[in-house]
Amino acid sequence: MSRLLLALTAPCICAVSAQALAQTPPATPPAPAAKAPAAPPAAAPAAESKDNKLERVEVSSGPTANSRRRNSTASKIVIEREDLEKYGDVVLGDVLRRLPGVTLGGRPGRGGDIRMRGMGGGATQILIDEERPPPGFAVEDLPPDQIERIEIYRAPTAATGTRAIAGTINIVLREPLQKSNHEVRMGLGWDRNEPQADASWTRNLKWGGPNGDEFVGAISTNGAIRRFYNNVDSGNRRTDTLTGEVIEQNTQIGTSESQNTSLNGNARLRWKYSDTLNLNITPSFFLSQNEGSSQYNSAGTRVRDVHSDNDAKNHNLRLNLSADYRPQAGESFSLRLGTGTSRNTRHSERRDQQTFGGTSTDRTQVDRSTVDEDQTSLNGRWSLKTAQEHQWVTGAEAERSQRTQVVDTLVNGAPLPGLVRFGNTLATRNQRFAAFTQDEWSPSRQWAFYAGLRYERIETTAAAAGALPETRNVSQVTSPLFHILWRPAAFPKDQVRLALTRSYRAPNLNDLAARPTINTTYPDGPNYQTHADRAGNPDLKPELATGADLSLEHWLPTGGIISGSAFLRDIKQLIRSQVQLETVSWDTAQRWVSRPRNMGSARRMGLEFEFKARMDELWEDAPAELQMMLLRFNAAVFKNQVKGLPGNSNRIDQQPRGSFNVGIDHRWKAWGLNFGSGFNANYVPATREQVTETLRRDITARRQFDAYLSWSSGAVRDGINWRLSMANLLPRDAEDSSEGTSLNSVTQREYLTESWSRNKTFRVVSLRADMRF
Repeated sequence: MSRLLLALTAPCICAVSAQALAQTPPATPPAPAAKAPAAPPAAAPAAESKDNKLERVEVSSGPTANSRRRNSTASKIVIEREDLEKYGDVVLGDVLRRLPGVTLGGRPGRGGDIRMRGMGGGATQILIDEERPPPGFAVEDLPPDQIERIEIYRAPTAATGTRAIAGTINIVLREPLQKSNHEVRMGLGWDRNEPQADASWTRNLKWGGPNGDEFVGAISTNGAIRRFYNNVDSGNRRTDTLTGEVIEQNTQIGTSESQNTSLNGNARLRWKYSDTLNLNITPSFFLSQNEGSSQYNSAGTRVRDVHSDNDAKNHNLRLNLSADYRPQAGESFSLRLGTGTSRNTRHSERRDQQTFGGTSTDRTQVDRSTVDEDQTSLNGRWSLKTAQEHQWVTGAEAERSQRTQVVDTLVNGAPLPGLVRFGNTLATRNQRFAAFTQDEWSPSRQWAFYAGLRYERIETTAAAAGALPETRNVSQVTSPLFHILWRPAAFPKDQVRLALTRSYRAPNLNDLAARPTINTTYPDGPNYQTHADRAGNPDLKPELATGADLSLEHWLPTGGIISGSAFLRDIKQLIRSQVQLETVSWDTAQRWVSRPRNMGSARRMGLEFEFKARMDELWEDAPAELQMMLLRFNAAVFKNQVKGLPGNSNRIDQQPRGSFNVGIDHRWKAWGLNFGSGFNANYVPATREQVTETLRRDITARRQFDAYLSWSSGAVRDGINWRLSMANLLPRDAEDSSEGTSLNSVTQREYLTESWSRNKTFRVVSLRADMRF
């Protein structure tokens, strides 16, 4: 099997070697076969050493990223601190973007929503310490400095949850350091000459008891100020398909600027009450404020001289309490109680001049919203490891949240007449209950089996202050899960994994809420498919996915890996936003409205390939200065089919055709300093998506090049580590366009409506310093 894998991947290896491209070096597992080129051979006599002194070697007893991945029955990838710090990323998404099958939805160089296997819209489950994050929390609010490691599960498990059609990303927060009391990090950066600054401090605590470890903890804070500049370059055109005559064309050219200020903090405190009982407390807070303004001139449209200001504030407070009880070896009980509150306020004011029927009027639209949410959760879990190599885990989870949203939209000081009936207050309640059990069984070194069962029920009710009736949505899913790991006896460095699972995606609150959002370009009268209003659908049902995952892994002597995987998801009750012409209550004219709807079935499939190896694993006689060079390459190809849509572009919403990464990392010594450097190239090909039978969307290819240079000054323990990072070295514009046809019911003429948007991207440079003392 290993020969087959190496034969299949040899062209890729040669190509990467020729280009000298790779990514982050893997952690080396503490295996006896590990090769350490820098150390003298074990068989060499002591006399061969210049001064007959043994080299000092530090051995870590904790599990490494490779051992966590290799020994897991479920297929997963583990990213540790070294990988998180390597490129100096300040946004978590940029760390994940370099992994196989992970893409981002934002502008290159600035992070964005995280999509595993290209699936957006909630298909990727995000966890923090194996728990769903509190309401209102955004992953972008959590800086990489506060993360210990990231675990990525390609297939769901009963313990981590099955709301993960694409996969699960579990973020493990920083553990207390044992050898340092303080850790300080500071960074300065520039994004198109706009300043960026952030700083973090971690205080590690340890005292009490005979061994000084009765109380252990860490307190971390992070603050950041970032300014951003964006261009405004968009437009739309309406053409008579029969004559080719352009009926209407609009363009908007201008700029927007924003500033984001954030302050985050958390603490992890553990009290070792006895040898069998630990008590933990984890408070956290996330505060952010975003201010911005934009202005642009319009040509050929009824809307001119647009200027807008916006301000958004968000605070999130959370407290988690937990107890871990281990009455005997191999058995444990854990109980977790969490409570939190959040508030999100937004205010925007838009001023423009509208021309309609030869008359120009000044128009001011003010939008205000306040969202308050309280959430409480209670989780319990029992784990038992038996002498027959069974690992049983059984647990239950309960969660309740209440949310109140107040929204006001005023045009020239008066509310929009069409929205009055919806009221300005929406109160929702969400209750979730889950129960699960799972067993991992390793009857031999060659085989490991996993079987799990999870039941989950979610009930959402919503009541508006207007004339709308209360709505109630209930989803219940039972998910059986199976994983198999096989290590062939004839090929001890190879592993085969197979998973058969059932997962689902529950509708989020914004999908269920029925209050509409009016398009600001065409706020009244007829609009177009490309400028549709948005509204919810309280009758949505959850997506159900039956999945199969198959992967092959070949491990190299010092921790390198060659792996290939394939996945398949058959989805029923697919949730997708559809644009349809509706007779609406908020306007006298018919309007195009985008609503999420269950629209039948779909199939998602793909292939993922990963290669990473040190140079000495590929070239036995490599020069000493190249032996520690690490090469990396990964690629993913996705294929989708939404039944009921024509053509070859009937893809899942905004899902790319694939992703590719190549890179190189190297370490060397010069001038008495230790240096590290690396380069990474990321490519996501262009995508065409058939949204409906008459509406199509195109997204241009994305190319991003990143590089870093790191060095250390001072002593190993008390020195300063410096890192110069450059993201999006060769900026390229990102373009998004769509076109759709519609039939005028009065004139029976068909019209083609086109829209486009060109977003500039910018080079991001940062210099970071960190030290421990």
